[in-house]
Amino acid sequence: MADALGGITRRSIDDYETRIAEQIRALRIRNDLDQAALAEVANVSLGTIQNLEQGKGSSLRTVIKVVRALGREEWLERLDPQHGLPPSPMQQLRAERRATARQRVRRSS
Repeated sequence: MADALGGITRRSIDDYETRIAEQIRALRIRNDLDQAALAEVANVSLGTIQNLEQGKGSSLRTVIKVVRALGREEWLERLDPQHGLPPSPMQQLRAERRATARQRVRRSS
């Protein structure tokens, strides 16, 4: 769907919260975990899991803990803009300069 400026219409924050909550709940069920077990593995409270699954908002730290506990760290990796990309030319140049600087040996007099 496009907006008046030709861009893609963005989902609302509520939409994202609902969608993420649904995905986490489905993954928990697929992993045969009840909410209490997931809370224990993720080291968060049961109420935190209940709120997260209801899309009531959670801290980023909580989402990361739960996603890791569910074994879906690749979700987090995909958020990294550098994920899967080769280093930029500037990063390569800096790395080469650091390597060259380490290889220099000073002679003692």
